[in-house]
Formats: sequence, C-alpha cells, structure tokens
Amino acid sequence: MFLQGKSAIVTGSTSGIGLAYAKALATEGANVLINGFGDADAIEQARAELETASGARALYDPADMTRPDQIAAMVAHAEAEFGGVEIAISNAGIQHVAPVEEFPVEKWDAIIAINLSSTFHLMRAVVPGMKRRGWGRILTTASAHSLVASPNKSAYVAAKHGIAGLTKTLALEVAQHGITVNCISPGYVWTPLVENQIPDTMQARGLTREQVMNDVLLAAQPTKQFVTPEQVAALALFLCRDEAAAVTGANYSMDGGWTAA
Repeated sequence: MFLQGKSAIVTGSTSGIGLAYAKALATEGANVLINGFGDADAIEQARAELETASGARALYDPADMTRPDQIAAMVAHAEAEFGGVEIAISNAGIQHVAPVEEFPVEKWDAIIAINLSSTFHLMRAVVPGMKRRGWGRILTTASAHSLVASPNKSAYVAAKHGIAGLTKTLALEVAQHGITVNCISPGYVWTPLVENQIPDTMQARGLTREQVMNDVLLAAQPTKQFVTPEQVAALALFLCRDEAAAVTGANYSMDGGWTAA
C-alpha cells in the first residue's frame, strides 16, 4: 500500500472512470475525497467501501465544477480533514453533440466550465500545498479528442485539447518542486454512461447491439475493444509512484490504437 499517509481528491468520481481512480487509490492506502452528482445512498455506499479498502478515510464533497468558489472550498475541506492533498485527479466531464451552428451556447459554456476550467481551478487550489510539501501528483483525464477531432463535438474537443495544453504548462511551472503533472487520454471506455447509449442507438439506427458496439462506438478503435476504467486507473496509479518522478508533461494515449492512424 504505497500511498499510505497520502491524500487524494478525484473530481467526477461517483461513477465510471473517476470511481475507478478512487478505488485504485484507496486500495493502495490513500485517503480519498470523491466528488460528483448521483444517488445519495449509492454515493454513501461507495464512500464507505473506499474506507474499507484503504483502512484510511474517505470523504464526499458535492462541489459544483462550474463554481470556482466551490472547487476552492472542496480543496480546503480535504486539506482540513486530511492535513494536506498530495494527489489531485481532474476527471469531471460532460458531453453534447451538435453542429456548430446549432450548438446551444449554454451547452458550450457548461462543457468548457466543467471539462476545462474546473481543472484550472483545481490545479490553482492544490499547487500551493504541494509546493510546501515538495511532492505532488496532478493528473488530468482528457480523451483521444485531446489529439484528434470528431464532427459535432466542438466544445468537447476544444476542452480536451485545452486540457492537454494546460497539463503541459503546469508541468513546466512546477517541475522543480517535486510535482508531476500528466494527462491520460482514453478512447471509448466501458462505463454505464456508454452502455446506456446502446439501446437508443440500436432503435434510432435500426442496428443490432453488436453493430452499435463495433460499427458506431468502436469504429475508430482498431482493437475493437473498449478500454476499461480499471485500465485507466492502473496507469494513474503508476504515475503516482516515486518511480514515475521523471514522467511529467506527458499525454498518455489509451485508446486501442485510435490516434495511431
């Protein structure tokens, strides 16, 4: 349990990739603060399971990722309860699909706020404490769309490209403070959010489940296999190790070969 005595914040972590991050960190002994929306009972169950796994503490904070003041308060909450924050993973994100001329302005604003600006506000809040301790790990979840584009996803692609650039910038700023800053860019990850899209797509396009998975969702992934949340979390754990101290400013593709083409 190489993270005993260390504490982490993971945004957007009440399900999917974010919850996988939190579970992986807890399994290695870290205190973890999770964040996000969802059913209160399910969130409490997840929080309690994290404490059981870690033998340490797990907290939940409902901070709204569109509110910089709430993000700062979330970090202050974690620092007060844990005594500091050594690991911060920015993972919160939403999606909307529409051509540019039909893209609702409020959707653009929300995606940029949650997918990009919240990462800046999280970084801004955790860096001072990491500098004082001389050790930190900051990770961002981008996407294959941090490297390539798809039509009708203007806000999402812009935000994920921005995440990649922001990650590199902060990595340079804190390079001499024992802090690494890296980005993970998954392709399609098998989460409840993705699975729940399949029936609607089957009906809308008149396709079978297998056709939706292989010809729609996995069309760009040469392996024709979904990435799993646990695979993404395993890479995050490696980047938190002391052995990864020389790895910073990197953008790791985990997309079944999508961006190799």
